[in-house]
Amino acid sequence: MNRPWISARARGVSMLGILFICVAIVLVAVGALKVIPSYLEFRNIRAAAVAARDGGKTVVDIQKAFDRAAQINDITTLSGKDLDIAKDGAGNIVVSFKYEKKIPLFYNVSLIIEYAGGSDNP
Repeated sequence: MNRPWISARARGVSMLGILFICVAIVLVAVGALKVIPSYLEFRNIRAAAVAARDGGKTVVDIQKAFDRAAQINDITTLSGKDLDIAKDGAGNIVVSFKYEKKIPLFYNVSLIIEYAGGSDNP
């Protein structure tokens, strides 16, 4: 039986190639599943900083407002004392923060993410 549409040297992905691709996909998925909660916490911290800025006039009021929001949103990375509270050139209150999050991936391999944000930048 002659099949002219099939090359005599047909090529494809070997079983070892499929296994390698699957391992790579699993490693990326595990990394993503460990990083996503950290990023969601960063978003909650940023939202709490904006709410704290709007909820207080003094430094102590802003810190207390942030601590209340942190308690509600289960933010454990920062507290109100860790915030940088200042006024910009127009006299508006700006609440900013900066921190590092170490995420263990596997064995002795970790990922360090530096987060920075505040009430003035989305």
